[in-house]
Amino acid sequence: MTAAGLIDAAGPPPSLRRRRVGRRRAVGWLWGAAGLLAVVAVWELYKLLGPANGVVIGDLRVLPRTTDLAMPHVWDMAARMLEPVTSAATARPLWLEVALAALVTLGIAAVGWLVGLVVGIALAIVMQRWRIAEWGLLPWIILSQTVPLIAFAPVVKSWGSRVQLGPFEWQDWMSVALIASYLAFFPIAVGALRGLQSPDRIHTELMHTYAAGTWQTLTRLRFPAAVPYLIPALRLGAANAVVGAVVAEVSTGLQGGIGRILIQYAGQASGDPSKAWGPIFGAIALGLVAAGSVALLGVILSNYRRVEVGA
Repeated sequence: MTAAGLIDAAGPPPSLRRRRVGRRRAVGWLWGAAGLLAVVAVWELYKLLGPANGVVIGDLRVLPRTTDLAMPHVWDMAARMLEPVTSAATARPLWLEVALAALVTLGIAAVGWLVGLVVGIALAIVMQRWRIAEWGLLPWIILSQTVPLIAFAPVVKSWGSRVQLGPFEWQDWMSVALIASYLAFFPIAVGALRGLQSPDRIHTELMHTYAAGTWQTLTRLRFPAAVPYLIPALRLGAANAVVGAVVAEVSTGLQGGIGRILIQYAGQASGDPSKAWGPIFGAIALGLVAAGSVALLGVILSNYRRVEVGA
């Protein structure tokens, strides 16, 4: 084989692969910015051209009203983020109030995500190891996600308030974290199971030839092979944990989180409509931070991810 053939067989050099990855990331950022600008443009265009009473078909309003009370201008919402929450002299800016509440929710969601990670991977290992466990557990795992979260959250809080083991006392935020983990574990379990089952039979037989045990096969073959499946599942689990934490805060009445100020500011929307959008933007940013944190984990594990090599 010629030198050119050896280079083709080995694929492009690492520097070229890094440049390609960098270009793909730059293009992704550009598309994300373009999507954000498109949302702003559609919002303002509909506010400019849409009917004041919204689009009504029969007795059903399919598009919202375009009044300033229902749809504030984007620049009004941005300016309101810089203003104090209330007229009090000691009131903090709205953006700071939203950021502090988002940090509380992020911490609770992170705990829920970690619990969901442990439970999801443990279930995936059990289901991969024993096929009968997969047949028995997987339908119930899927069925668990059909439970209405708003109705489930107060029940969890009620059960948690009765838990007391010696000096340990159940806190309200633990109920919220438990609900966050309830939403997070599902995509992690399914993604991890798919990844652990992904190695080809020839590879597992090779491990058997080397007299590798179950644990060695799991750590040296199945887990590295599962990374391309696990990273998207972890990202989805992080987003689900944020959604679960916000909804649980609303349902359980937990103070300090962004879910609570969502309800509080929404009740003030009739007099200050732009203020109600502050925690909505905070919740969106919270989800992006959670998913972005998992993306950093994907960068660390990039050596285990499958990359398509162009011709």
